[in-house]
Amino acid sequence: MSTRPVCIVGGGVIGLALGWELARAGKRVLLLERDRVGRAASWVSAGMLAPDAEIQFEEPELYQFSKESLRRWPDYARALEEASGVSVDLRTEGALMVAPDRDSAEAYRRIYRFAKEQGLNVEWLTGNEALELEPFLAPRLVGAMHAPETYQVDNRRLIEALRVALERAGGEIREQVAVVAVEPDATRPAVRTAEGERIEAETVVIAAGAWSGQIEGLGWKPPMRPIKGQVILLTMEPPFGLRYVVRGPDAYLVPKSDGRLIVGATMEEMGFDTRVTAGGLYKLLEGAWELVPGIYDLPVREVLAGLRPGTRDNRPILGYGAPGIVLATGHYRHGILLTPITAQEVARLILTGETSPWLAPFSPERFLTASTPS
Repeated sequence: MSTRPVCIVGGGVIGLALGWELARAGKRVLLLERDRVGRAASWVSAGMLAPDAEIQFEEPELYQFSKESLRRWPDYARALEEASGVSVDLRTEGALMVAPDRDSAEAYRRIYRFAKEQGLNVEWLTGNEALELEPFLAPRLVGAMHAPETYQVDNRRLIEALRVALERAGGEIREQVAVVAVEPDATRPAVRTAEGERIEAETVVIAAGAWSGQIEGLGWKPPMRPIKGQVILLTMEPPFGLRYVVRGPDAYLVPKSDGRLIVGATMEEMGFDTRVTAGGLYKLLEGAWELVPGIYDLPVREVLAGLRPGTRDNRPILGYGAPGIVLATGHYRHGILLTPITAQEVARLILTGETSPWLAPFSPERFLTASTPS
């Protein structure tokens, strides 16, 4: 039996969750994080679990993958809270996709019809009906789609719960360790760090988010690009108390149990630039105020930006990308939503060698023939 670890490169929610899954199955796990665990895209996320709002019509495989992950979330949250002793604050109040004008109402009605065709529990509300459900909405709305089975979790509690669970299961986390290259090998793959350290592993997993494409040695370059998202954290103060997740054409608002209100998020292809800009904040506040005017007097707690990992087709890359090297990256806007299914199915791949039907559509194979060697 190998004493070498499964070496996971990247400490966002995907890397942490996969590490916990493998560690509790008895594997030795070493997780290497270039900065601090959970402080990149996972830290900036709003924690929405909303495939009906996030996935496009032309993405049926990703949509079904996301729906299955959502189905797993309640049991996953319970198991994680039991293992870590940390609540992830899974909330099930639902979401409102709010149409402030006729154009957005038409777009949301198309989503509504698609959701109904899929047998989902959604309903179309008039503006007045939406206001009865969520009184803090703007008074002059055209309509809204109510999705009562849309959930959310607290992203920062999730990060802490996964970190604690991984370490309690025997996993090792090393922060401030940047992996610059991998060495593929079917039996003894390895990673090399920026400090010149070489670490042999049983299996190497690249779960480095937007930085996954910068790791050398794979033999091909994953088509990964960073997509910047700026967010604003407000503090809810009485009498203001938004209950539902609210989405509109230009912003979303996600209330948290600790009083935070997350307003997001821009979509900018600016390379690895994580600066917060006046234009980005203006766009978010304007879009959010159109939906929920009561935010005007709320104090600003934090402004920040993160980098989503987007692939060429905006679908994750899940599976073996070279001998001994597994990729679990490229989740774009869906990392927290896809955490349970990604961790469970990629762990199954590593433990048994079997690629489940859930993973097959997201294999790295779809990029291998068109990629250039790194």
